[in-house]
Amino acid sequence: MFVSKKIFLTKGVGRHKEKLNSFEMALRDAGIAYFNLVRVSSIFPPGCKIIPKAQGLKYLRIGEVVFCVMSQAETNEPHRLCAASIGIAIPGKPGRNGYLSEHHSFGQTEEMAGDYAEDLAAQMLATISGVEFDPETSYDERKEIWKISSEIYRTINVTQSAVGDKRGWWTTVVAASVLIP
Repeated sequence: MFVSKKIFLTKGVGRHKEKLNSFEMALRDAGIAYFNLVRVSSIFPPGCKIIPKAQGLKYLRIGEVVFCVMSQAETNEPHRLCAASIGIAIPGKPGRNGYLSEHHSFGQTEEMAGDYAEDLAAQMLATISGVEFDPETSYDERKEIWKISSEIYRTINVTQSAVGDKRGWWTTVVAASVLIP
């Protein structure tokens, strides 16, 4: 059984006239192009620790199959803003799982996309923790309710945004949480 005890966060942007090459360049910028990436769903394992990317990369070998939660967005429209974000909601109680969310968008700044991704992850954790909230209230209001409840310890995000290349080349953004075996 594989349950990750460590993850790291990374992000990148790539530009190229070919869409696939733009994605490759974004993975290179994020430092994860040399692994066989397998996208998984959104559970933050109980007891998992977030470590720096440089430390996390030391655990991995070129060509290794690596699990990650990844968000990506791409555009070939000049000057179009795109963003990819991973939000994480870490539980307040030991032994419980948290959530990771993937969010990609157009027209959102890094801050807007990151807040949205955090909110998505926190909503998933809140619903399984029994914390009641009004989805119509602002994220900041919900954040206060979740902190008071002690069900959610904290939320964080990793987000990459970029403006579409002025020549019409593909611009790709990625954000990922990489699980360490």
